[in-house]
Amino acid sequence: MVAGLVFVYNARSGMANALLDSAHKMLSPNTYECGLCAITHGVMGENRKWKAFRGSWGVSIEFLHSDEFPKKYPDCISSLNKWPKVFVSVNGELCNFLNREEIAKMQGQEDLILAIRQKYQAITEEGGSIV
Repeated sequence: MVAGLVFVYNARSGMANALLDSAHKMLSPNTYECGLCAITHGVMGENRKWKAFRGSWGVSIEFLHSDEFPKKYPDCISSLNKWPKVFVSVNGELCNFLNREEIAKMQGQEDLILAIRQKYQAITEEGGSIV
């Protein structure tokens, strides 16, 4: 059974880190290391189109920072977890959904939303298997 998605940002949690990330995005956006955050959040907060999508989509979405993920999912840590990354929960197990390279190729919110819809539909049509 396919459940929700888990987004893991290539950023650390906390207010100080959020302020540093915002400054980095503003001053040197080409060197910012979290393509997912760059798509979903602007300098002043969550992007409107993205926020509207996730609020109306009807599938549970969990957001974690890179330092929060291993605490919440200690059994899912491996050297292959390069952030940012999106997982999908299938039969209670986290499986790769979008990797860092796929996210890096995206040009904006529309690309992310389209990829999520298409991949999620493909998985649910396949009866919960990752293709």
